[in-house]
Amino acid sequence: MAAPRLREKYDKEIVGQLKEKFQYKSIMQVPRLTKIVLNKGIGAAVADKKLVDVGIEELSMITGQKAIATISKKAISNFKLREDMPIGAKVTLRGDRMYEFLDRLTAIAMPRVRDFRGISDKGFDGRGNYTFGVKEQIIFPEISIDKVNKITGMDITFVTSTNSDEEGYELLKALGMPFASAAKTNQ
Repeated sequence: MAAPRLREKYDKEIVGQLKEKFQYKSIMQVPRLTKIVLNKGIGAAVADKKLVDVGIEELSMITGQKAIATISKKAISNFKLREDMPIGAKVTLRGDRMYEFLDRLTAIAMPRVRDFRGISDKGFDGRGNYTFGVKEQIIFPEISIDKVNKITGMDITFVTSTNSDEEGYELLKALGMPFASAAKTNQ
């Protein structure tokens, strides 16, 4: 099986570009994408437990990998939430699946967002990792709009091997993330 298109691009082009830009002595210092985590919080799952199963099924269809239920850590009486209740779904992608998902996200799913002008570059955490939210799961072609009974969103986190936001930004930009330019965000 051939390596994903983005992995080949990373190995052949991006490593050289980043090494030159940040003056690394070794290619082992060049930042890389280590994993992508998709997380879907399902608040209504307190009342209806089947919603977690629907969330798991949707994440599994989007990523091609089995998602797991996330469990509450604390009981919160105001939300009728008990400890160890399933309240969401998540999936962690690594390796080839991670690169294939990123390719589909940037090439197919993001252009399907209504009024899309790029994603904000403000989602970095100070350690080179980036998180952004998707408001509708129907931007992914794997989800059939006819079968969706409730439109929900999800958080997508990109974990990199760097500790610098600037290096993480350059890595994700080189991998094809459509960041909105600073000039457009200030308008």
